Amino acid sequence: MLSRIILLPALSALLFTVACRNRPSSAGEGVLLKDITLIDGSGRPARPHVDLLIRGGTVSDIRESGADSSLPEDVQVLDLSGKTVMPVINNTHGHLGILKGTRMSSDNYTRDNIIRQLEQYASYGVGAVLCMGTDQQLIFGLRDSSRAGLLPGARIYTAGFGFATPGGIPAPTNGMDHVNRPATPEEATAQVRKLAPLKPDVLKMWVEGHPGTPAMKPEVYKAIIAEAHRQGIRVAAHLYYLEDARKLVDAGVDIIAHSVRDKVIDDTLIAAMKQRGVMYIPTLALEDLAFIFADHPDWLNTPFFKAALEPGVWEMISNEDYLKKIKADPGYQRHVDALKIAMQNVKKLYDAGITITLGTDSGAQPVRVQGFSEHLEMELLVRSGIPPLQVIRIATRNGAELLHAGDRYGTLEPGKQADFIVLNGNPLDDITRTRAISSVWKAGKKVSDGPVQQ
Repeated sequence: MLSRIILLPALSALLFTVACRNRPSSAGEGVLLKDITLIDGSGRPARPHVDLLIRGGTVSDIRESGADSSLPEDVQVLDLSGKTVMPVINNTHGHLGILKGTRMSSDNYTRDNIIRQLEQYASYGVGAVLCMGTDQQLIFGLRDSSRAGLLPGARIYTAGFGFATPGGIPAPTNGMDHVNRPATPEEATAQVRKLAPLKPDVLKMWVEGHPGTPAMKPEVYKAIIAEAHRQGIRVAAHLYYLEDARKLVDAGVDIIAHSVRDKVIDDTLIAAMKQRGVMYIPTLALEDLAFIFADHPDWLNTPFFKAALEPGVWEMISNEDYLKKIKADPGYQRHVDALKIAMQNVKKLYDAGITITLGTDSGAQPVRVQGFSEHLEMELLVRSGIPPLQVIRIATRNGAELLHAGDRYGTLEPGKQADFIVLNGNPLDDITRTRAISSVWKAGKKVSDGPVQQ
């Protein structure tokens, strides 16, 4: 009896130690991901059979697997043999809050809806979203809380209230009724000055006109760019046409927020973009999702796609009348041709060394699906001729650089925040393996097992 009493404290201590090593880590503890293949987001080759040590929410060390078996007691070891780890995706062109179900409306723009969408993005491995110009006042407080780590889901970046033309795109009826619409350079300057104290991460303007709608006058967008730069804010332009891109680069625009889709970009424009450091967001998925459902893509019936859909969208896109309408639309061939030109242009810009980032326009329409679109975008970039390793760099490091956050995340290296996706498979063999999500981590903590069971 006495021996049993003496042994009980020792057994209790042993059980406590085992429990400590297997419970979820707190901010001061550590996690070791053992025997992974690491794609660090820098564009450097993948590193097989390495251990990734996380402490205090950041990457502490990366070393050959098994090189040092001694670990502090507060480090939880996870054997992830056969899995690949990459940084989270940074979506530099998305939209928050205005979509719910199949309906776009400013009435949908609530704290709950925004946080729901941020959590969906995160479950798909998206760590940050730059909302491009369709926000309301609510976003700025949420942005600050999000970046301070006080909200779940993807981190918020915002262009605040965008700038468009009276009577032009985007249509206010689509939940985009908080957009500035200056008619003169003087109005544009005043509206930029009013927005500036809210410290938007960039400023967004819609420039081109669609058939039946006016384009923004050069004197107006020049005034927007000039005042934004005086206020220390970069400017992103929504455009379509090569000629608009040429004029905007000459006017000092910082970011081209969609592909040039009417013509192949020429070397003169490329040289001007390089000289001025203009970044390029191709949003290939935008064009693809305008027509691809009628072609019954191979991912259409996958759980990974379906899990991202808003209620009612599956019924809409699987309806034969809807599919026939896509094919019959006079704009069908225009979208097909525009995607081909966009893919040519992004490859040409990549070859020329222009900084390309991933953006999708997800959340701006029901078919531009939040979370799934970002993985589709990577597939389209690979199909454009960009190697998978460099596509991952575009989706991770380059996006963090556009967000002016490259010193904190975007790559997995010592001192950077431990934001990453664990994958069942290697996307360098097949880029669609980014969809095989085992888990998603934010600041060193697992926040999701992915959108579907793998």
